[in-house]
Amino acid sequence: MIPRQFLITVMILFALTIGMSVYVWQLQKREAATPRGEAKAEHVAPPTSGPMERVTVYVAYDEPGELRGQSISIPLESGRQQRAEGLLQALMTIYTAKNSPHPLAAGAAVNQVFLVDPGVAVLDLNSTFVDGQVSGVQAEELTMASIVQTLSTNIPGLMRVKILVDGKQRDTLAGHADLSGFYDVQQVAELVKELSVQ
Repeated sequence: MIPRQFLITVMILFALTIGMSVYVWQLQKREAATPRGEAKAEHVAPPTSGPMERVTVYVAYDEPGELRGQSISIPLESGRQQRAEGLLQALMTIYTAKNSPHPLAAGAAVNQVFLVDPGVAVLDLNSTFVDGQVSGVQAEELTMASIVQTLSTNIPGLMRVKILVDGKQRDTLAGHADLSGFYDVQQVAELVKELSVQ
């Protein structure tokens, strides 16, 4: 003879199984009936306009572990913030290109640059930039030094740089480079001297 508690437990489990099956079937039916929206467009910076200008960007080279100043011509506007965005957009183009010396993931970008007086820049990186960053002390150090030095060389009066990710505070870039505070431009310049080709 089967115990009464066992029969009650089996009946409850059977009822729950049927209930869950009906619920899942309803969810599938509702999902199939819901029209699909268009995929949300990624943030894409508008093309920079303005006269062509010769600037120096600091490009990271992973293999030898160094930064190299590189002179390029890019269109830049006269406003400080637009100049900063144009400079970083040019740097991201180098890093996301095929055979980049310091590859970042396709779609890696700086969402926005805010220049706050006196001498503070706040950069908002997208999550693709951070997720595609190679983890390691040297790789992350090269990335941050490259960005800060490129900005400070071309934007006079810059003293400190703060990094956000999708508008939010983050502790590290990919586990090593500290993003919790500000980068001091003078300290980064000293680091760049050590990392630069002599």
